[in-house]
Amino acid sequence: MPPMWRQSCPQIPSLPNPRAAILNFVKGVWGRGNVTLNTAIYSSDMKIKLLPALQDNYMYMIIDEKTKHAAIVDPVEPEKVINAMKEENIKLTHVLTTHHHWDHAGGNEELCKQLTDLVVCGGDERIGALNKKVKDGDKIKVGSLNVTCIFTPCHTSGHMCYYVEGDSNVPAIFTGDCLFVGGCGRFFEGTAQQMHEALNEKLSKFPDVTNVYCGHEYTVKNLMFALHVEPNNRDAQQKLEWAKNRRDRNLPTIPSTLGEEKLFNPFMRTNQPVIQQHVHASNIIEVMAALRKDKDSWKPK
Repeated sequence: MPPMWRQSCPQIPSLPNPRAAILNFVKGVWGRGNVTLNTAIYSSDMKIKLLPALQDNYMYMIIDEKTKHAAIVDPVEPEKVINAMKEENIKLTHVLTTHHHWDHAGGNEELCKQLTDLVVCGGDERIGALNKKVKDGDKIKVGSLNVTCIFTPCHTSGHMCYYVEGDSNVPAIFTGDCLFVGGCGRFFEGTAQQMHEALNEKLSKFPDVTNVYCGHEYTVKNLMFALHVEPNNRDAQQKLEWAKNRRDRNLPTIPSTLGEEKLFNPFMRTNQPVIQQHVHASNIIEVMAALRKDKDSWKPK
């Protein structure tokens, strides 16, 4: 069986006409953003359209295939969102904002000027156009899809992740700047204790098959740091090789899975002796703090 990250790559949709399948796949993938190609990830209930933004951000359009209702995660570039709506012929009902930083929430107000009746969700009063403040465990419906709000403070004090599932699709989690592929966000407004709780007590409890959609394309550098911490981690080595190949072709390295992250993300491996030896600590909260401090000053060679 191929590695999980290869299984999660976009597949050509199964259509009766092979030529039509290829053309639709090309339409879904080709079309440049600022740093990567637009990509659509399909499942039976849910389609997730990756929309590159700014220098290395990702916005995500979550489409319920049954109703064609959709949510957008962190719509910092509203015009791209509007264009994607037209391409997909969907009705946008919700904005799922992970946190208040401009590169994630900065497009909310403009989007609400162009589209009426949007439900703008988030866990922080500082989020622009917020009209539905959510808390840990709150449930949201996007068409027939079920969204669970997960409060993950640390990067910011009001950071929220969103776990999305349908009747038969592989679940997805949208992690903003909390969990990245191979890494985590800076502790701007929180503590190592909070990041440990977010990653290793909350997010890690969801199924390992859950696809992880993060806020930035940081994968290659994150995995280089992971190998700085844990040089003999074969999973990190293989994932880095794969990620470099993807970026060389201007393709995204998103999504990973929660199961993968447990294999190579050092911030989700704070209980591993080799990582504890690297930072000269054994208490997992101290390990988390030391890892983040090391990452903040680390430069790739």
